[in-house]
Amino acid sequence: MASEETLPAFLLRIQEECGGVIPFQRFMAEALHHPRFGYYGAQISTIGSRGDFSTSVSLSDHLGKSIAAWAISRSREEGWRRIPLIEIGAGSGVLARTILRHLGLFLRLRTDYRIIETSGILKQQQHKLLRGSGVRWHDSVQEALEAFGGRALLFSNELVDAFPCRLFQKTPEGWRELGVNFSPEGGLMERLINGTLDDPWFTPFESLPGGQRVERHDSYCHWLGSWSDSWKEGSLLTIDYGDLAPDLYARRPAGSLRGYWKHRRLTGGEVYARFGKQDLTADVNFSDLKAWGHSLKWSTASYTTQQEFLQKWSPKNQSGISSPENGEVWEAFKVLEQSPNSSLTC
Repeated sequence: MASEETLPAFLLRIQEECGGVIPFQRFMAEALHHPRFGYYGAQISTIGSRGDFSTSVSLSDHLGKSIAAWAISRSREEGWRRIPLIEIGAGSGVLARTILRHLGLFLRLRTDYRIIETSGILKQQQHKLLRGSGVRWHDSVQEALEAFGGRALLFSNELVDAFPCRLFQKTPEGWRELGVNFSPEGGLMERLINGTLDDPWFTPFESLPGGQRVERHDSYCHWLGSWSDSWKEGSLLTIDYGDLAPDLYARRPAGSLRGYWKHRRLTGGEVYARFGKQDLTADVNFSDLKAWGHSLKWSTASYTTQQEFLQKWSPKNQSGISSPENGEVWEAFKVLEQSPNSSLTC
């Protein structure tokens, strides 16, 4: 497509491709990841106080210390001489730098640290911050796993919430999917897509009131399946904000979808206000992540709050972990550990 295509022309084109209404998942994918118009593809400047949002890594270095301790322990349990460590979506690179520092010099020399990053802007920042650290970058998890022969420890921090999600609403007729309609005169507006959905996935949410909205990260499920066959040994650590169903939507009739722009939390119609110029996110349904892992024949080794994870893996560094200002945030974050090794338990 010609590079001169305007944003309105682009939105009209994909709307036509989708039959008149853009499913929300497609809208979110383009708003975040389109190489020219998307937030992560072209617009994001940085993460942190000078960006549009901050991650939990900015609170302290406790998470980096704990992941380093987890990686050391798991690699020893596997009997590996070297530590094959893959970070998926490394943000600014601060977490990677902290982990490498807390591995210590000897173990750092025995660690093969790989990063998977799709944002060219963030990858540039990571290269600058981690210059001389020995870190290598890959375009896909499958590529990194093949370099390790299928044996690796993988982890992500606030990755799943950045995957495009589907958006549903409970109506008097039943559950229906939401999409987006664009017109040059009226801008972007939500539309219900025709037809109700008969899906057992909605069963845990049937007691929720009419008008309730829920999200599902189907794109993350498909992404897991794209590389799962290449993973033979190790552990996967998924750290993100969310909960199990149906607790995820307690007292949240509008769901969890929101945007962030200059550290402002945006909900409702403001989610559509700045296409490609703000972050979009939704809380993670960890019941889905567990079920999707089981469908890939992975075992669930543990599911805890981030607070509990820090207390387990940084027992000598308790100061600050239980502080009121950090504790509430770390309770909101959950940590799921999965493995293709069914014998692994915690």
